[in-house]
Amino acid sequence: MTGNREAEELLLIEEADAWFEYLEATRGQSDARYGEVEPWAWARLAQRLRAISARREKLRPAAA
Repeated sequence: MTGNREAEELLLIEEADAWFEYLEATRGQSDARYGEVEPWAWARLAQRLRAISARREKLRPAAA
């Protein structure tokens, strides 16, 4: 059970890191640059969140 809890905590940290990466990429950009960067940053965030969600789903059956 401890291993699952640690794995879940690591996934939470990775999720937070994904959001911080998005914010870092988009924060403080000019309007023109934001328009260029934001779609890429959002796609990267969505990709990372999907991967985290998939790993989280693999943990759930192991916990049951």
